Amino acid sequence: MSQKIVPNVWCTRNAEEMGEFYRSVFRDTTSVVTARYPDDVPDWQSEFAGLPLVADLRIGDYLIVLVNAGDEFRPNPAISFMLNFDPLEFGGDEPAARAHLDEVWAGLSEGGRTLMPLDAYPFSPHYGWIEDRFGVSWQLILTDPAGEPRPFVIPQLMFAGPVEGKAREAANFYTSLFDDSGLGLVAEYPESTGPAAAGDVVFGEFRLAGQWFSMMDSGVEQDFSFTAGVSLEVRCEDQDEIDRLWSALSAVPEAEQCGWLADKYGVSWQIVPKSMGDLMERPGAHATLLNQKKIVIAEY
Repeated sequence: MSQKIVPNVWCTRNAEEMGEFYRSVFRDTTSVVTARYPDDVPDWQSEFAGLPLVADLRIGDYLIVLVNAGDEFRPNPAISFMLNFDPLEFGGDEPAARAHLDEVWAGLSEGGRTLMPLDAYPFSPHYGWIEDRFGVSWQLILTDPAGEPRPFVIPQLMFAGPVEGKAREAANFYTSLFDDSGLGLVAEYPESTGPAAAGDVVFGEFRLAGQWFSMMDSGVEQDFSFTAGVSLEVRCEDQDEIDRLWSALSAVPEAEQCGWLADKYGVSWQIVPKSMGDLMERPGAHATLLNQKKIVIAEY
């Protein structure tokens, strides 16, 4: 199945370096620069002339795009990546799955910051949450092999601050917009925990266009929420789909630029044609994209 929704990570002039770092940390991983800034760019972008624009990071068969840009945004834990280490993927050998988890943890920890230490928790015998040296957050979990299989990489949305308690509402909204979508497991806080009320989501899953995501309402006060540091790129089939999703999702007019928008929860999306890569190779395409909001296929 092709990946319709692709997480994009905002990189501060170091997308190529980040890709090489992740390639060294993860097994079966590639990082390839797929587009570059043109040599002739506006004066305000002169430092990027000829440099990588995006790099495609593939961890197994899961695609994450690294966007090379300035220091306007930075990833934060509001959107992290859950990594499922399932013993079934190691022939049922739990020690092998645990050893692989430890290997990845050690790599991501170099120059990083521990958010939850690697330890046994009620929901997993081996789990940890790490923010790597580039600010990207990863949750590593030894998965129960008796559970339903899940992909190795699953983006997680943490609703905190101004959108605390909105995880279930947001998941219901998102699943209404895409085919092959729906809710999975939803576990609730049994009682008030920090800013989370009883009945808020301590952990939940939802599926969009056949892809799994997870969600939670933060049980700890946080000083961050969603930003363009990590955005969700939707590769649309046609102009009708672009228009429909743009109309449904866009809720912050000042955030609209070059196919980017922010929804009512603050989550950043890029609503683009699935042929975006080909369009970017056309002469003048980059300059055109910088000067418009919604991408219109017919203009190319």
